[in-house]
Amino acid sequence: MKRYSIEQFMATTSILGASFSADEKRILFSSNASGIFNAYTLPVEGGTPEPLTRSTVDSTFSVSFFPDDDRILFTRDHGGDENYHLFLLDLDGTEKDLTPGEKLKAQFMGWRPDGSAFFISSNERDPRFFDLYRYDARTYARTLLYKNEQGFDLGPISRDERWIALNRANTASDSDIYLFNVDKQEVKHLTPHEGAISFRGETFDPVSQRLLFLTNEGSEFKRLCTYDLVTGEVQNHESADWDVVYTYFSRDGHFRVTGINKDGSIVVRIVKAGGNEEKPVRLPALPEGEIRGLVFSGNSARMAFYVNGDRSPDNLFVYDFRTEQSGQAGLPGQIRQLTQSLSQDIDPSDLVEAQVVRFRSFDGMVIPSIYYKPHDASMTNKVPAIVYVHGGPGGQTMRGYNAQIQYLVNHGYAVLGINNRGSSGYGKTFFTAANRKHGREPLWDCVEAKTYLASLGYIDHERIGIMGASYGGYMTLAALAFRPEAFKIGVDIFGVSNWLRTLERIPLYWESVRKAIYDEIGDPVKDIDFLVATSPLFHAREIRKPLMVIQGTNDPRVIKAESDGIVEAVKQHNIPVEYIVFDDEGHSFTKKKNQIEANRRILEFLDKYLKGGEAAS
Repeated sequence: MKRYSIEQFMATTSILGASFSADEKRILFSSNASGIFNAYTLPVEGGTPEPLTRSTVDSTFSVSFFPDDDRILFTRDHGGDENYHLFLLDLDGTEKDLTPGEKLKAQFMGWRPDGSAFFISSNERDPRFFDLYRYDARTYARTLLYKNEQGFDLGPISRDERWIALNRANTASDSDIYLFNVDKQEVKHLTPHEGAISFRGETFDPVSQRLLFLTNEGSEFKRLCTYDLVTGEVQNHESADWDVVYTYFSRDGHFRVTGINKDGSIVVRIVKAGGNEEKPVRLPALPEGEIRGLVFSGNSARMAFYVNGDRSPDNLFVYDFRTEQSGQAGLPGQIRQLTQSLSQDIDPSDLVEAQVVRFRSFDGMVIPSIYYKPHDASMTNKVPAIVYVHGGPGGQTMRGYNAQIQYLVNHGYAVLGINNRGSSGYGKTFFTAANRKHGREPLWDCVEAKTYLASLGYIDHERIGIMGASYGGYMTLAALAFRPEAFKIGVDIFGVSNWLRTLERIPLYWESVRKAIYDEIGDPVKDIDFLVATSPLFHAREIRKPLMVIQGTNDPRVIKAESDGIVEAVKQHNIPVEYIVFDDEGHSFTKKKNQIEANRRILEFLDKYLKGGEAAS
């Protein structure tokens, strides 16, 4: 097996998003081939990507072609501050900010079916809440469609523009749907209930007669239901033995797509929609992995999508329904792969296929995880390991290509992507098991993960570390502070060190979920003692193991003071600390140069303190 440098891993191209041109001959997408994300187009017949934007400072993410011509919409923030604006790239190549202003955040919300207008949400009027605007596709004149004075999260818009679904998070596990009647300017509560039940509006049907929504009422997992806008009748529509996580229709309403979170992977179902009957669409054989980002052309003659595998990053495919085999109903037609994203230097066989594993925690709760075993690990060649904690808190480690994990595994580290209690995807009982327990029971799951790894026989139980970003960074700090004997090192990537400060400083535009955040983690006024007890900063004297901290200066979620504070506190006790700050990043790293630097430094840190002095390559 060959070992690869971080430069070779980062030579892999990350691509995302897809939109068909009006003539269906090209696809718009985003790529970081230049070292930073920009908008590109690619012929549906294959060829060389053509850059449409050439930003060298801030990442640019494509949104959509206009339905009738080659204008495009794209979004861009400044240095990772997450204050995204929506921009127009006109036919003459000029760029125009359609959402100008300071410290506002805007988001594309969809097209009117005939392409004559599009919708944008913006918090320019009140930084706490997002209003909904309709923009004319020719003049860009805008109309306020919904003034959000009650702090709802904006949901789908019906195609006849009579209805807007509004979502409200009461707690992390309890939510409601409201329906706004545009003509009457009235809001109706659709889901009065008792207890912790989740409801979320997903989409309206193509004829604006029903709202399709997700709920876990009466079950562990979320299913798809419909609400009749005339009669108020609710019916079950689609379910699985796992969470249904999304559904949407093609622009012409001919197809409906559903995603199901099945044990760490998203399984996609596609049906032909029409009347009361839906017929499953049979897809052709694809490379191993999961389908992501599926979109249809304007008349649903073609669809574009990505396929992502554990050893293969996202690659873009196009499927042409018009080439389905005649006389053999349901047999698939022509499919074409348009990209090859993995670096040519890397042999996929040198990478590792993930395994879904489970272990019992301290109280018998079963903890599902995604595990990566190095090729050269054996009973006679024991390897070090990393417990890798996801963000959230209610996130989920899932299967799929992860360059950082594959880089570490390629250099001899086993990686266990733990889904500790409180993670999404495994039912509402599991999801709520971490409420008001962060820094305690979920952390103890991570400590039990160390026991599980040691039981495998080919893991060196004295060389196990913990690592994570965001909430995973918090868990790393919590592990070193509250269970200092458990892990040999910690790598904290923009993690919370002081819950009091973080909860007091959450972005203003999170106002609609502030109550839910406080309910899950703690109220910075009412729960001071609890939050001090679970904030690593106040217990930094207990940290005895080497620590690496990585932070973006412009992070609006976990501000730089969180990392500054913990680094200063730990250094006072003469514990080895390495601190890396990126001045042009926020709560994620979108520039290849920074990804290369961060991951190279992580491996050097692990080799020095976890492997025991072996040099990084």
